[in-house]
Formats: sequence, structure tokens, C-alpha cells
Amino acid sequence: MAIVLWSVWGVLVVAVAVVSLYAARLGKNEEDQLFLSDSSSHEQIEQAVIADRLHKIQPVKRTTLALALVMSAVVLIYYIFDMIHQFK
Repeated sequence: MAIVLWSVWGVLVVAVAVVSLYAARLGKNEEDQLFLSDSSSHEQIEQAVIADRLHKIQPVKRTTLALALVMSAVVLIYYIFDMIHQFK
């Protein structure tokens, strides 16, 4: 049972790392700037595309992080119950 818990936890942690690295890679070229003239519309469109991609990945990032945290709690609770049963 413990091997399954640790395996699922490990997969979820790797998934969090992969999604976080992907989001960081997407946001690498994002710049916080205002475009006041129409002459830089190409850059403005490029930044809008990057921001849109980052907004699309945020739910996946939050979900994988939440699942990893829940699985961490499950593993912790499993070992707490295991210790309690050993000392009875």
C-alpha cells in the first residue's frame, strides 16, 4: 500500500514540476509594458498571445499542485495511522 501511495505522490510531484517549468518557459518572454502607439502593434499582439497561453495553463498548474498537496496529506495521514496502530 505504501509503495502505491509513494508512486502516486511521486507522479504528481513530477507533474507539478513539469507544468511549472512549462509555465515558466512560456512566460520567459512576457514583458510588463504599456503599448501607447500603434507602431508597436506586433509586439502588443505577441504579448497578448503569451498572456493568453499563461492564463490557459493556470488551472492545470493549480489543479496539479492541489492534487500533490492532497496526496502529501494522504501519505502523512497514512503514516500517522500506521504509527498509532503499531503502538497499540
